[in-house]
Amino acid sequence: MGVLYILAGLNHFWHVSFYTKMLEGFLPFPLALVYISGVAEILCGLGLLIPQTRKAAAWGTIALLVAVLPANINMALHPDQFGLAPVGLYLRLPVQLFLIWWAYIYTKE
Repeated sequence: MGVLYILAGLNHFWHVSFYTKMLEGFLPFPLALVYISGVAEILCGLGLLIPQTRKAAAWGTIALLVAVLPANINMALHPDQFGLAPVGLYLRLPVQLFLIWWAYIYTKE
């Protein structure tokens, strides 16, 4: 799980325009938010890999997933802006709930 979050966080820096597009007109300072969320994902991923920080990182991951949920809902409601199939954007929402559950499991270790 940690490696997946590290890669997801790095993706924010590799595909900046995709992520800023998710936030433009929806939240202020989209570029800053993309960088902040990318760094947060990387830090959560690293924390999940270290036994001493795993529980705190799992709670941080849950908080991050909850924080980005409105952006994913916004994408699902405006699929034409992203050139993606609406069904795929709506399927991301239950995946997000699964990821929250998966992170919650790490809080019990």
